[in-house]
Amino acid sequence: QVQLVESGGGLVQAGGSLRLSCAASGTIFSANAMAWYRQAPGNQRELVAAIASGGVTNYADSVKGRFTISRDGAKNTVYLQMNSLKPEDTAVYYCNAALKVRLYMDYVHYWGQGTQVTVSS
Repeated sequence: QVQLVESGGGLVQAGGSLRLSCAASGTIFSANAMAWYRQAPGNQRELVAAIASGGVTNYADSVKGRFTISRDGAKNTVYLQMNSLKPEDTAVYYCNAALKVRLYMDYVHYWGQGTQVTVSS
């Protein structure tokens, strides 16, 4: 059974940094795109950053220049380095990964359980 396990959330002051990690476990044949989303109270879940299997990245305009997404293919792990954090970055952060568990199966999107990031002013 495939699971995505996130870590690294917490409470930080404005201007500080946090690094989120998301590790995929279980039987995984290959991983395609991996991404981070966030959802603040009363808001819809939004894409923060994504990285393709080849390393191409894209970011929400609100985090460009402050956040960096990266991945370790050998570990099926995706990271989100968050610098210069702002109170408006406060949200539950979720990782998402397109994973294939068998050679002849399609990629399926899996979600992590979410990790809280709180930025105080």
